[in-house]
Amino acid sequence: MTQEYKDKLAVFVKQALEEDVKDGDHTSLASLPEDKLGEAKLLVKENGIIAGVDVAVEIFYQVDKDFHVEVFIHDGDAAEEGQIVLYVRGRIHSILKAERLVLNVMQRMSAIATKTAEYVKQLEGTGAKVLDTRKTTPLLRFLEKEAVKIGGGVNHRFGLYDMILIKDNHIDYAGGVVNAVHNAVKYKKENNINIPIEVEVRNFDELGELLTTEGVERVMFDNFTPEDVYKAVDIVKGRFLTEASGGITLDTIRNYGLAGVDYISVGALTHSVKSLDLSLKAKLI
Repeated sequence: MTQEYKDKLAVFVKQALEEDVKDGDHTSLASLPEDKLGEAKLLVKENGIIAGVDVAVEIFYQVDKDFHVEVFIHDGDAAEEGQIVLYVRGRIHSILKAERLVLNVMQRMSAIATKTAEYVKQLEGTGAKVLDTRKTTPLLRFLEKEAVKIGGGVNHRFGLYDMILIKDNHIDYAGGVVNAVHNAVKYKKENNINIPIEVEVRNFDELGELLTTEGVERVMFDNFTPEDVYKAVDIVKGRFLTEASGGITLDTIRNYGLAGVDYISVGALTHSVKSLDLSLKAKLI
C-alpha cells in the first residue's frame, strides 16, 4: 500500500463515516450501553476472490484505534461460502458504526476482483493482459482499480491526466487521426509533459493513417472482430503496443487474446458487477 493510496484511503474513510454517522449512531446510542464489548466475524456467503481486507482494517482502526482485528483471509485469496475473513473485537458501538462501510467496500471490491479473475483465467497462455477502464464509480476509482489488480488485472490510465488517449470524438473534432496525433505530440513538447499517447482506431483506414505518424506508444482497436484484430496486429508488426476494446465478454475474450494483442480492456470489470455476498455477524464477549 503506497503512501498516496493510504492518504486517499484515510480521506475516503473520514468522508464516508461523516456521510453515514454525522452526529451519532442514534440506534446504538439509544439501545446499547456505550462501554459494552463484543466481537464480530466477517463471513463469506458466496464463493469468490476476496478484496478490500486492508481497506476494512483501515476502516476499523479509524473508527476505533482500540479495535483488535485478526485476519484469516487476505486480499487476492479465493474464499468459499462459510469461511471467515476476519474477527474484530472491541466496543460494540464502534463495530456497528464500522459495519456498513466495511461491507459496502469489501462486497464491491471482492466482486470486481472475482470478475477480473474470471477474465484473466480465460486469457491463460495467450500473453494478453486484462485492462480496466474509467467506467468506475466517482470517487471510488482508486478502490475499484485496486480491486482489479487484486484480481490479477492491470490498470489502464487512472484519469484524464496520466495518458493522452485519443478516441473517436477527439479524432472527429480534430479532423482525422493525423491531425489529432500531430496536435498531441506538439502539446507534449510545448508543455514538457512526459505521458504516453494512445490512439483508438475504428477501422483499417484509420490504422493506416496512424502508421504514418510518430510519437504514439499504443493503438486501441475499437470494436474490431477477433479476426480483424489478428490482421491489425500483423499490420502493426510491433511498432505500437496493441489493445482490443469494445463489448468484449467472457465468451469472446480468449479469441481476442489468441489474436495477439498485448492488452484487452473490459469496462464490465467495474461498471456492472454484482456485489459479492458478505456479512458481519455479531457476538457478545
